This record gives sequence, structure tokens and C-alpha cells, in this order.
Amino acid sequence: MLVLLGSIIWRRCSDHRRRVQQEELELLGIMGPSRFQLQDLVAATGNFADENKLGQGGFGPVYKGYLRDQDLHVAIKVLSRRQSCQEQSAQGLREFKAEVKVMTQLRHRNIVKLVGWSDSKKQLLLIYELMAQGSLDKHLYDPEKILTWQQRYKIVLDLGSALLYLHHDCEKCIVHGDIKPANVMLDVSHNAKLGDFGLARLVEHGGEPQTTQPRTELDVYSFGIVLLEIACGKRPASRQLPNGASSLLAWVRDLYDQGKILDAVDQRLNGEFNQQQMERVIVMGLCCSHQDPIQRSSIVQAMDVLRSADAELPVPPAAHDTGHIRSMQEQAYADLPVEDHSVHTATRSTYFTSKDSVYLLAEG
Repeated sequence: MLVLLGSIIWRRCSDHRRRVQQEELELLGIMGPSRFQLQDLVAATGNFADENKLGQGGFGPVYKGYLRDQDLHVAIKVLSRRQSCQEQSAQGLREFKAEVKVMTQLRHRNIVKLVGWSDSKKQLLLIYELMAQGSLDKHLYDPEKILTWQQRYKIVLDLGSALLYLHHDCEKCIVHGDIKPANVMLDVSHNAKLGDFGLARLVEHGGEPQTTQPRTELDVYSFGIVLLEIACGKRPASRQLPNGASSLLAWVRDLYDQGKILDAVDQRLNGEFNQQQMERVIVMGLCCSHQDPIQRSSIVQAMDVLRSADAELPVPPAAHDTGHIRSMQEQAYADLPVEDHSVHTATRSTYFTSKDSVYLLAEG
């Protein structure tokens, strides 16, 4: 009797979840990307073989695959299966819906292209163009993959261009919500494209934000931290920072205040960089990552400075209590080895200040 009852409950949960998925996807009005059958993606990835696994995202693994009928190499993001029908129809589907809804509206050379999607049975999958060089973090922190300054500066401009498009050139402003090197993908020529829009939200241009509404200042702060990582070749929190510095941001700010900003430059560049460009990247990294959202540069201001050698270089606003930064970093990485900052759930505090964190409650 109990077995029969359990079977009925399980079947009802499964049916409910499928109905919810179908209703949600119909509401999206999806156009453009193709809908794939699960068996085609199984074939493309060799049944999701371990050797085809590219990495692990915050909500599931990512695999490389080959679509023979399209002669196309792709990256396939598999959203993790949840343990209950309620969880499956909530967090996983919400992530899936948000990413598809946003990505189908985007057309920009510096944003990873969504090729298609699949919602067959228990699997939720997103299919993207494959970026041959992988994610930026693999190049910044792999001693065998050293990016030249020319490549790094181009990546800075590419990422900034993507954010400028999201914040100002789309019909609705799009807050990405998860800017970090792991979500910046590089093609074969090291052109950068922004990916992973699972936390992205659409907001109205120019409106007064609600307390729980995501804001562009979130992305600008994260952009500033990434600029410092690119220039310095160091993680936001690392035991390898000189003089026991509590964070990359605090260390760079201290060097700036001492008039020694170029001491922060990645030593692996061996001095081979454009000094004016380097100063602009580091200074704008500080301006964009100020703890007070009101005092941060906008992405428009940042790109004006980064794109033009004639633009006046601003003076970063005075830093607040560096102990605030230390506390933020310690909370962010309390459960991880200090050098491991690629894990989705542990990096959120690194790329957002506590003043921003209230906006992460929004569901859009």
C-alpha cells in the first residue's frame, strides 16, 4: 500500500513539474535558438562522458559536444537534478528560464551565443557556442598560460563592451549578476565573450530601483575587481598577496595611495606592457570597485577612460575601512582553501560588497 501511494505521489510530482516547465517555456515566447532532443545531446557528448566535461558550474556540469548534423562544436550546460519535485520546479527551472529568457534577446559580439536548449523529462540543458580557449580564470592563474598585455587589454575592452551593451543598449537594462573571470570566455583568438546568464535580471531603464531590485552597480563593482585581477594576475583573496594584505583590492589601493601603483602589475609580464594602459586599467578597477555604490564610476565612464588615451584619468574616491574588505573576504572563503575561488557559491561576496548584497534577493 505504501509503495503504491509513493508511486502515485512521485508520478504526480513528475507530471506537475513537466507542466510547470512547459507553461514557463511557453511564456518565454522563445524564438531563434533551437530546441534539441535529449538523445541528440547524449550522442554529441558521448553520453556525457567524463572526458568531455569542461567544468562544474554553480548549478551543474558543462560538457563539450559535437553536433554532426550542424558540424558545430558546442558547450552543453546541464542544470543539476534536484532531490524533490518542489526544488526542481523552483531553483533549477528559475535558473533555466532566466538564462533562456535573457539570452534569446541578446545579439552582441562579446556575449556567448545561445545555440539551443532542451527540457526533456528530468533534464534541463542549455547549448552554447564552444569557446576554444575556455574561461579567463584558467589563463590568469595557470602558470603555463600567460596572457600578453595586448591580450589582456583587449579582454578588458571586450568585457566592458558587453556590459555597456547590457546596461544601456538593450530594450531593458540587463543586470548580469555574476561577473567574474570564470564567466568570461575566450575564443581561439582570445576575444572575450561574457557567458552564464543564470542570475541575470531585466530592469527598466532610468527607474527608481526598489530595495530588492538588482542594480547595474553590482556589475560595475564586479567589473572593477576583474580589472584588478587582469592587471595584477592575482585572485581577489590569496595568501600570496605581499605583506599579508587582506585582499587584492586593499593591497592595490594601498599601493595607489603610496604612489606605487605599477608595483601591483603581474610580474609574469616581465615589464612588457603599455604603462598608460596599465595605469588606466588599475585606476578604473579602483574607481569601479569602491564600496559605496554612489561613488563608483558607471560603465559608461569607465569605458570612456579605457578606450581613449586622451580621456582624463579620474582620482579614485578615498577608500573606506579596509577591515570591511577583510571581513567580507573571510566570510566569502571561510569554507574553502584560500586559493580556490572558482566555486560559484563561494565567490558571490568577492564580487559584491555588503552594501550590494541586499539586491541579490531579487527574482526579477
